Amino acid sequence: MSLDRREFLGSSVVTGAGVALAGGAPTAEAVEVREQGGRGHGHGHRRERYAFTVMGTTDLHGNVFNWDYAMDAEFDDAAHNDVGLAKISTLVTQVRQEKGRHNTLLIDAGDTIQGTQLAYYYAKVDPITDPDGPVHPMARAMNAVGYDAAALGNHEFNYGIPVLRKSEESCDFPLLGANAVDARSLRPAFRPYVLKRLRSPQGRVVTVAVLGLTNPGIAIWDKAHVQGKLAFPGLVEQAAKWVPKLRSMGADVVFVAAHSGMSGTSSYGDQLPYVENAAVLVAEQVPVKDTPILDFIAWVQAEVVRKALAGSAFASLPVLSQASCFSRTARVPEGDVTIRSIAALYPFDNTLEARVLTGAQLRAYLEFSARYYVRTPPGGGPVDPSKVTNADGIPDYHYDMVYGVSYEVDIAKPAGQRIGKLMFDGKPLDDAARFVLAVNNYRASGGGNFPHVAAAEQVWSTSDEIRNVMIGWVQETGEIDPAAFAAADWKLTRDGVPVF
Repeated sequence: MSLDRREFLGSSVVTGAGVALAGGAPTAEAVEVREQGGRGHGHGHRRERYAFTVMGTTDLHGNVFNWDYAMDAEFDDAAHNDVGLAKISTLVTQVRQEKGRHNTLLIDAGDTIQGTQLAYYYAKVDPITDPDGPVHPMARAMNAVGYDAAALGNHEFNYGIPVLRKSEESCDFPLLGANAVDARSLRPAFRPYVLKRLRSPQGRVVTVAVLGLTNPGIAIWDKAHVQGKLAFPGLVEQAAKWVPKLRSMGADVVFVAAHSGMSGTSSYGDQLPYVENAAVLVAEQVPVKDTPILDFIAWVQAEVVRKALAGSAFASLPVLSQASCFSRTARVPEGDVTIRSIAALYPFDNTLEARVLTGAQLRAYLEFSARYYVRTPPGGGPVDPSKVTNADGIPDYHYDMVYGVSYEVDIAKPAGQRIGKLMFDGKPLDDAARFVLAVNNYRASGGGNFPHVAAAEQVWSTSDEIRNVMIGWVQETGEIDPAAFAAADWKLTRDGVPVF
């Protein structure tokens, strides 16, 4: 996630809001350096121009190498992009050779210690927080590349403050977060900035300030880790506070590394336990129709919640389940099932909760989710699946399907009026009925701004990641049989006519 907050940037400020090396060229900045006592035309100084280069990375997400842990192969996507610090190091070395090491800065804009099975391993399996724990591989790799500073990302807090602090101890560069403050004193809990001094060919010192800002949404998304400990004031507010201070401290240029979003859109790998004779689940998880993979995730969640609520005051309520499209290519092949295959279905470290919603609230929830589709008028031939999703830049992971009810999404209608034939147990959904929704903690805490769920009553939760819940369920049951859970309960229509 990256941000370019031009609104708070003055002429003396350079924005460095997560410019990824893989996505564009480094930023070259020129500043005027004044020398006192210059000659000519009666002026008391002369000016010279000095150019330096700022390289930026963001959202490294635990990628040291260009490797896809889920596929157990070199990373590749449709655009043939590469990932990882090893690849970045090659580019950084090239730029430093061209520009001169002393004329460059390398800044990261956050989200470094979460996102791959490698990152999970060093947070949960062989944690860096143990007394004799290892050094985090991302810190070690970033030290080797030679970063000058890094801003905090929201995912830095996913494993709790102790893991973040331990990782910070291993970094040879500062982790910056001017708007990550102590909840009581409101003083910065992390270094707000760092001053880097470069020297022009004429020997003049140029002071570059790097100000780090992180995402205020951390207070919601990682509430369990930060509530009562840290607060996260607004980015614009804190930038307006710190930029003048840095200028008064002699900064010739202020570079802002901010981790946020412009559009509102950010496991294990080893073959350990096997499950015999699993049927092929699905080759692709397509967000234009109900698929067995989405059903599998939702079904396991519902089964776990139903079992957890047995004997409670909520045991009689029907259990529905939410699932998001996290990957369009994840698959569970027929035959032996590995942890890698299951982990690939759920790449995020979300945990599971149960919240109570009414039928009317559920309808509103589904309507909000259906904004994901591009409005497509009736007629005009077949619908192109590649052009009907991600309306207004909504990412795949902000589209939710709900398992346990049936419904249609009419993409010919405007957003907010698309859900039709919403049924439960073969009957039209009763708006007054109460349901338990199995939902991930990100969504339950307000991630994506889905209506009602964040304010709904929580009746159960677990600290175990959904990924591990799924792995444990497969180990316990011994097989994955789509016949037990796969059902096309929702479909896209165009003016009432099925699209696919």
